[in-house]
Amino acid sequence: MDITIHASFLPHVDPDASLAFYRDTLGFEVRDDVGYDGMRWIRVGPADQPGTSLVLEPPAADPGITADERRTITEMMAKGTYAGITLATADLDGTFERLQADGSGAEVVQEPTEQPYGVRDCAVRDPAGNLIRIQELR
Repeated sequence: MDITIHASFLPHVDPDASLAFYRDTLGFEVRDDVGYDGMRWIRVGPADQPGTSLVLEPPAADPGITADERRTITEMMAKGTYAGITLATADLDGTFERLQADGSGAEVVQEPTEQPYGVRDCAVRDPAGNLIRIQELR
């Protein structure tokens, strides 16, 4: 079987703030920016990985989601417990310094730390509250 990861989805509450974070702070390229019915989907990804993307989407855009479910999703996003992703870099300290200095709205959750399970990583929350863990490549 030949299967790859093509896209993962993260919610946004402010598409412009999310776009600035993923494009300007993390350096991802914008692949698509599509609006429909007052909502906006933005597909971004690393320039050297054209087959892998993050889709920044309106939370709970699915019409099958109830008002109570939308409220729960919004509450979970505010706490940073709804969605997340793990990224990797060869320069964790430099990446962390850039995240701190950028002023993009990233909230530091954990500074670079050697974890007891064998990785060195840090954690931030993007402007929508999504948890972003960044591991150091070894």
